[in-house]
Amino acid sequence: MDAPRIDLYSDTHTKPTPAMRQAMAEAEVGDEQNFEDPTVNKLCAMVAELLGQEAAVFLPSGTMCNQIAFRVHCQPGDEIILDYFAHPINAESGGPSALSMAQTRALQTKCGIFTANQVRDAIRPARRHAPRSRVLSVENTTNYGGGSIWPIEDIAAVTAVAREHGMATHMDGARLLNAVVESGTSAKEYGRHFDSLWIDLSKGLGCPIGGVLAGSADFIKQAWRQKQLLGGAMRQAGIIAAAGVYALEHHVERLAEDHENARNFSRAIAQIPGIKLLFDRCETNLVFFDVADTGLDAAEVGKQLQARGVRIGAMGPTRMRAVTHLDISPEQLVEAAQILSDVVS
Repeated sequence: MDAPRIDLYSDTHTKPTPAMRQAMAEAEVGDEQNFEDPTVNKLCAMVAELLGQEAAVFLPSGTMCNQIAFRVHCQPGDEIILDYFAHPINAESGGPSALSMAQTRALQTKCGIFTANQVRDAIRPARRHAPRSRVLSVENTTNYGGGSIWPIEDIAAVTAVAREHGMATHMDGARLLNAVVESGTSAKEYGRHFDSLWIDLSKGLGCPIGGVLAGSADFIKQAWRQKQLLGGAMRQAGIIAAAGVYALEHHVERLAEDHENARNFSRAIAQIPGIKLLFDRCETNLVFFDVADTGLDAAEVGKQLQARGVRIGAMGPTRMRAVTHLDISPEQLVEAAQILSDVVS
């Protein structure tokens, strides 16, 4: 199947820019397991500093970042509190139960942002019959919550409740830098509320692979053991780490362009008869909409779009998601909105 001309399926579909490829080709490398790869070491130091943590570890994927954090924080029978639509529940193949033998407790929210009272009500009483409420996990930005940004006051409130009850706090920061650029709240300010957190390199930053998990020196020491156990240890990984270094130096501030493009696209498709935006505001680079009133389902709309060179993901029977990123121009979004209008009419 040929790749679509306009790919709005996910920001994970970005391709390395020529300058990023050049940085990768010229990367200084060594054995990362012996801490001898200077480019990996540089990337980890950059992310630790960015997030205000003592240390960091480079991993192949964001899913591995989440799962390693849970394995470090949890014992069998523990419970992780998080949003109902959070990535570890819906897109990590049951990892918490399979890898940490921990269960999840899902909180119902409108846009992925829960309250301190919801956390307080979800925490189990300390008794032998109940699982131990062990980890509070926050996703920022929220994916199924429409790319919504957690206000820092809400972050402080929910993590304070968790700490009052002896829980560890973890952030799934796959799109954290989108939140940073849009809100003006620094990554370090977000990071100071968490025992562990990570950023994804392969979404808006445009790298081909990888995530970086950060925390205390002791946490990262334990995370390295889990990395080895799960088969995530690498060798001359500087070739891919160089993409992350380049992205952090050149691709962070440009995320604002993706946000503006997403807002323009959302305004355009809101004018199409039968299209309903699912969130009041488009805060970052995710646009969720419903096609039920067109008389078509999401799969059929997606199929017809694909036939015309546009890919937009079906996220449910009539729910769809478009994601802007560095490979998408304003002109392509104008074209995509017109093609969507033609399809549903």
